Amino acid sequence: MKKVWKWLLSLLLIMLIGAGALAAYGYMEMQPVNRSEQPVQITIAPGTGTASIAKILEDQGLIKNSFMFKTYLKWNSQGSRFQAGIYEMQPGVTYDEIIQKLNSGDVVKAEMIRFTIPEGYTVRQMADKLADAGYVDKEAFLELTKEPQGIDGAVLAGVPASAVLNYRLEGYLFPETYELEKGSTEADIIARMLQETDKRIKSIPNFDQKLKARGLDFNQLMTVASLVEREVVADSERALVAGVIYNRIAKDMKLEIDATVQYLLDKPKERLLYKDLQSVDSPYNTYMYKGLPPGPIAAPSLKSIEAALEPEKSDYLFYVTKKDGSGEHLFAKTYAEHLQNIKKSKETAK
Repeated sequence: MKKVWKWLLSLLLIMLIGAGALAAYGYMEMQPVNRSEQPVQITIAPGTGTASIAKILEDQGLIKNSFMFKTYLKWNSQGSRFQAGIYEMQPGVTYDEIIQKLNSGDVVKAEMIRFTIPEGYTVRQMADKLADAGYVDKEAFLELTKEPQGIDGAVLAGVPASAVLNYRLEGYLFPETYELEKGSTEADIIARMLQETDKRIKSIPNFDQKLKARGLDFNQLMTVASLVEREVVADSERALVAGVIYNRIAKDMKLEIDATVQYLLDKPKERLLYKDLQSVDSPYNTYMYKGLPPGPIAAPSLKSIEAALEPEKSDYLFYVTKKDGSGEHLFAKTYAEHLQNIKKSKETAK
């Protein structure tokens, strides 16, 4: 009987020593790896399980033992909130620090590009600005504004695909300050700008009802808005100028807007001459053809879109820019009054 007890005690002692050794081994394996000043970057793809994440951490030298990490996660009911992304970790961090980082989604911030598109810019001006900054290939950008292959967006449904248009997306890339990830393609940039246009249009209360009441389609509205944008400096005049445009159309008059001719020139002129007004035979030239141009001539601001949607009623048919530096206009109901305003404008020239 004594031999049996001795054997059992010996076995128990061996088991205790083994358990202690195992516990010591587990404890050591759970300790942080040697600290390093060089951070390690790891990528956790969407849908990656905890076992795979543990293996990644072990392979990258951030933990000693993937099995012990999985056991620790299970014991502490962790791992279900890990977020995908690219992480940067310093060798020497603890299990808890790794878990906290993965739970919070503390990913590496992507390097960004930032640019501003001013109101009233044409797609050619946008292409020049973005190409000068090194963000796009100018010709590739312009080609996509003509034929936006592979680009989706709710706005595109209202943009006609017509051979008459210089650029299909002219007027539909919203003027704003943008931030995108470095390396974004021409298509990525255009898609983002179209999204912004859609967002701004949707911010206008009862937009669809107002557009229907105006008797216009979306392209016609954006065309009027672009004319207002290029003609007006003072916000207080936007709705009034929009009203003049509608008044002239209603009376079957040519719009005779200088900005439509400037749009057709390779290089805008400070002052247009009569020969310039007749120099380009194009449906965009409102000195040659009645009605609206086939599409926008620039990127309108939200204020110009709202003015085109809800113009100010008046009997005015003419306007001329004051020469006093204010950027405001003198308005007239008749051509005779308009001639008088032209004279007044010249008299106030600085």
